[in-house]
Amino acid sequence: MNSLVLVLVAIVFFIVAYSTYGSWLCKKWGIDPKRPTPAHTRTDGVDYVPAKAPVLLGHHFSSIAGAGPIVGPIAAAVFGWLPVMLWIIIGSIFFGGVHDMGALFASIRHDGKSIGEVIHVNMGDTGKKLFSWFAWLSLLLVIAAFTSICAATFVKVPSAATSSLLFILLAIIFGFLVYRRGAGLGISSVIGVALLFFCIWLGLEFPLHLSYNTWVVILLAYIAVASVTPVWILLQPRDYLNSFLLYAMLLGGVLGVLIKHPKIQLPAVTSFNLGNYKLLFPILFVTVACGAISGFHSLVGSGTTSKQLDNEKDVKVIGYGSMLIEGVLATLAIITAAYIGQDKLAELLKGSATNVFSNGLGEFMTGFGLPFATGKSFVALAISAFALTSLDTATRLGRFIFQEMFDKRKSADEVSSNPLTNKYVATIITVVLGGLLTFKGWRTIWPVFGSANQLLAALALLSLAVFLKRQGKEYRMASIPTVFMFLVTLFALVLLIIGKMSNFGKNWPIILIAVVLFVLAIILMITGVKALSDNKVSEDKNFKA
Repeated sequence: MNSLVLVLVAIVFFIVAYSTYGSWLCKKWGIDPKRPTPAHTRTDGVDYVPAKAPVLLGHHFSSIAGAGPIVGPIAAAVFGWLPVMLWIIIGSIFFGGVHDMGALFASIRHDGKSIGEVIHVNMGDTGKKLFSWFAWLSLLLVIAAFTSICAATFVKVPSAATSSLLFILLAIIFGFLVYRRGAGLGISSVIGVALLFFCIWLGLEFPLHLSYNTWVVILLAYIAVASVTPVWILLQPRDYLNSFLLYAMLLGGVLGVLIKHPKIQLPAVTSFNLGNYKLLFPILFVTVACGAISGFHSLVGSGTTSKQLDNEKDVKVIGYGSMLIEGVLATLAIITAAYIGQDKLAELLKGSATNVFSNGLGEFMTGFGLPFATGKSFVALAISAFALTSLDTATRLGRFIFQEMFDKRKSADEVSSNPLTNKYVATIITVVLGGLLTFKGWRTIWPVFGSANQLLAALALLSLAVFLKRQGKEYRMASIPTVFMFLVTLFALVLLIIGKMSNFGKNWPIILIAVVLFVLAIILMITGVKALSDNKVSEDKNFKA
C-alpha cells in the first residue's frame, strides 16, 4: 500500500463530507447567521469576547488537536493500519464532526454555557451534577496526560522548551496590540508568524535543559496562571499564532508524502486480540481517541469557543471543519507508524508516540529539501505547542466546571458566598489534583484517559440528542453514535479495571477513577434515555425553532 493513496483518500472524503453532510447538519439544526451569539449578548472582556472566525478557528483547532490525534493513532497501530484508518475517516465524519459541531451549537443556544448546563436544561439538575463531576474528573486526566507529554517532550527536545516559552511572550504582545491598541489583524498576523519562526530559530540556538520534574512544576504553575487571565491577552492570540505552526506542519507532512510517497510496511491487520485484555473491539476505538472523536472537544466547544463565536454561520467551519482537519493530522500520524514496520515502531515507541511522529514527518520533509534534524525539531516543537494549548484550555475548562458545580446563585447578578466558586480556589484545586496524577506518567494515564474521554463524548452526544428532540429537530445523527460510543467505552472500562486489578497496590488510583467514571456514566445513561423517551417540548423561549 502506498501512503499517498491513504492521504488522498482521507482528504477527498473529508472535503466531500464537509460540503454535504456538514451543510445538511446546518440545515437540520437551523443555523441562523442573524441570531446574536453569547459573545455579543454577554460580553465581559474576560471569557465572553467576540473573535473573528480565523482567530477562533486557530484557538479551537489548536486546543482540540494537542497530542491526542498523534498519540492515539500511533498507539493503536499495534492492530494494523487498516482498522485505524477506517475509524479515523468514519469516526471524524459521522461521530467526531457531529459531536464537535453539536456541542458548539447547543452551547451557543444556551448562552455559551457548558454541556453540563445543556444537560441541566434538558435532562434535569441531577444529570447536570453527575455530568459535571464526570467532566471534571476527565479533565484531571487530560491535565495529567498532557502535562506529562509536554514535560517529556521538553526533556527530549530542549529547543522546543525555549521556543514554547518565547511563544507565550509573543502571544501576550500580539494580544495587547490587536485588542488594546487596535493593530490590524492582517499585518499583525504576518509579523506575528514571522516572529513565531524566529522564536523557533532561537530555540534551536539556545535549548533549555531542565529535568522532567522541574518542567512538570513549571507547567503546572503556568496553567494555573493561564486559567484565570483574560482570553484576549493569552488564550486567543497564542492559540491563533500556534495554529499557523500546525497548518505548516500539516502542509509539510502532506507535501512530504506527495513527494516521497513512502510505502506502508505495517500489515493492514496484525491481530484482533493482542492479549492482556487488548481486543480490537473496544480498545481500538478508545485508543485512537481524538483522531476520530473526543469528549474533550465538547468541553472546548462549549467551554471557551462558544463564548467567543462571532456569528452562528461559523459553527460549521469551526465545529465540523476543525474535526475533519484533525482527521488529516491523525492520518499522517498512522502513516508515520505504518511506513517503518513493526520492529522499528516498537523501538521508537520506547521514547514516545510523539517521537515516532517527529521522526516520520522529519523524514518525509526531507523530500522537499528540509534537513531531517530541522524537520524533526520543528515537528516536536509544534506538538509541544499544541499539547500546551490543550493543557491550559483544559485547566480553564476545569475551573469553569468546578465553579459551576458549587454555584447555587439564581442569577448572575448575585454574589456567591461559597469560596469554591472563586476562580482562584477552583484553579488551585484543579491544578494540584491534576498535578498529582501527572507523576503516574502518560503511559499509565492514557488507557483510562482514552476510555473516559470517549465516554464523555457519548454523554455529550446523548445531551445533544435530547436537546434536538426537545426542539423538534432531527436527532438520529446524534443518537445513533451515542449508542455505539456507550457500548465501546463501558466495555473498555470493564476490561481496564480487570487488567489493572492484578497489581492493585500500584494501580488503585486509576482503578478508583475508572470505577467512579463507570458508575457515573451508567446513571447518566439511564437519565438520558428517560429524557429521550419522553415527548416533553422545550420551554426555552430563547430558542428559535
